[in-house]
Amino acid sequence: MGQYTPPLRDMKFVLHELLQVDAAYKAMPKHAEVDGDTIDAILEEAGRFVSEVIFPLNATGDIEGCHYKDGTVTTPKGFKEAFAQYVEAGWPSLSSDTRFGGQGMPELVNSAVSEMLNSGNQAWTMYPGLSHGAYTALLAHGTPVQQQTYLPKLVSGEWTGTMCLTESHCGTDLGLLRTRAEPRGDGSYSITGTKIFISAGEHDMSKNIIHLVLARLPDAPAGTKGISLFIVPKFLPDADGNPGVRNPVKCGSIEEKMGIHGNATCVINLDGAQGWLVGEEDKGLNAMFVMMNGARLGVGMQSLGLAEVAYQNSLAYAKERLQMRSLTGKKAPDKPADPIIVHPDVRRMLLTQKAYVEAARAFTYWTGLNIDIEHSAADETDRKDAGDLVALLTPVVKGFITDNGYESTTWAMQVFGGHGYIRDNGMEQYVRDARINMIYEGTNTVQALDLLGRKVLGDMGKKLMKFGKILTGFIQAQQGNDTMKPFVEALGKLLAEVQKLTMEIGQKAIKNPDEAGAAATPYLRVIGHLVFGYFWARMARVALDRLAAGTNGEDAFYQAKVKTAQFYYAKLFPEAFFQIEAARAGAASLMALDVDQF
Repeated sequence: MGQYTPPLRDMKFVLHELLQVDAAYKAMPKHAEVDGDTIDAILEEAGRFVSEVIFPLNATGDIEGCHYKDGTVTTPKGFKEAFAQYVEAGWPSLSSDTRFGGQGMPELVNSAVSEMLNSGNQAWTMYPGLSHGAYTALLAHGTPVQQQTYLPKLVSGEWTGTMCLTESHCGTDLGLLRTRAEPRGDGSYSITGTKIFISAGEHDMSKNIIHLVLARLPDAPAGTKGISLFIVPKFLPDADGNPGVRNPVKCGSIEEKMGIHGNATCVINLDGAQGWLVGEEDKGLNAMFVMMNGARLGVGMQSLGLAEVAYQNSLAYAKERLQMRSLTGKKAPDKPADPIIVHPDVRRMLLTQKAYVEAARAFTYWTGLNIDIEHSAADETDRKDAGDLVALLTPVVKGFITDNGYESTTWAMQVFGGHGYIRDNGMEQYVRDARINMIYEGTNTVQALDLLGRKVLGDMGKKLMKFGKILTGFIQAQQGNDTMKPFVEALGKLLAEVQKLTMEIGQKAIKNPDEAGAAATPYLRVIGHLVFGYFWARMARVALDRLAAGTNGEDAFYQAKVKTAQFYYAKLFPEAFFQIEAARAGAASLMALDVDQF
């Protein structure tokens, strides 16, 4: 059902020609030995694993789903065996710390592998993906004993992890959570409560599951200031570090949901389960946000992966499906009709997918590189600047890419027409799977509020100005280059409008905070196009330079880059200016109706 070919050529273009990762890593002591050949070999092997092992389980896993019986969950046929192969090959340890058995590869490499895994099977990929999130939280906030107990097992893939935040009465507003933690007198705590929507909360793929649970200690302050984080293993580790006694943390049921059927989305009941505090009391959100921010970047990769595989299949179909004749005359005179790719609107749908996918790949890989710079650069200023850029743009990775990913999978289904709406071709699954990415790990509205309220207005635009400085430097460097003029003029115009818009919203929000809430979602779309516009301009410059210097027979590849950049600026980039007007419209029309007038 369908097809998937790892997009290795475009991945290598972004890594080596756009980002020039070889030089970037040579400047980092931690990654100085990482070279392009090593990265390429990893990606090629990962692509083989995905196409041969993971992708064939996608449709069958969706149809079968997970099975629940008496507190246990069985994953779809083949999932457990594929995970065993994944672990045996060492994939869980790829970018983990060597102190705990990891391979110490850059985070960017892990992100690129993640893209392919999500193209192959998002539901399956969520099992190891959440484990990596638990690893990062414990690496940042766990005690040495906790790290030695849990991290080697998580790194190896022998154990998996989850994060348990949501309760039935509180999702985004975690300050309302009721799960409680009582001291047991031995340094551990008794955790009681119910968590819902816990991805990979129970399954048969690993020997143990390590839950990271938010709970409230006795006499804790109200709201988010009174939340702590706890390790709650499914099986309590024994003296040798192996799974021992079963902890009273059990799956009460699995959700029947729209998509990602192959992933077990669980109700988790904690009935006096034994847990251990992670980090400081009442500082649980600080620890959990390490995991949450990583998860938000990961969700962006999920939508990139889905959009890529959906695009590949809709493109193949458009080249084969015969319907009507071209408006400008027969293009396949030897056939009863022309392939639908000759029609302008089909091309619009395909090019929208292509433009969003390739810009998202450049953006997410650049973000991964900045995570590596933040953690591993020799210069402290470089680390600080990279960290600020990642913090600023994480909501854009999550919000903008998942919005576009859902749109892209919808256009892919549309290319198939009625054949996309039925199960046989796999398109309707991609639409269903992509829809959750706009919701979990903080809805896209929350991402918009985070971007505008915390990341931009919260520091008086300092982080945004750092990104603006990068764009200004790029624009100035293109002066006198006539081929780049259409790109940089439009990009410069939008950058100037963003600066004005940000000041206007900030001034209005001082008088009425609802103004920020009303502007947030269109503002995120504006910043998203600013980011994508920057990367399309950069990619066009690289492609134009290569065409001028000679491409060793790859003219078509680089010409396609330039033409796709031109399409993006002509057909998609103008949305930003509409969204500026929507943001400027303010809160008045949104708040005018009384509740009973709806």
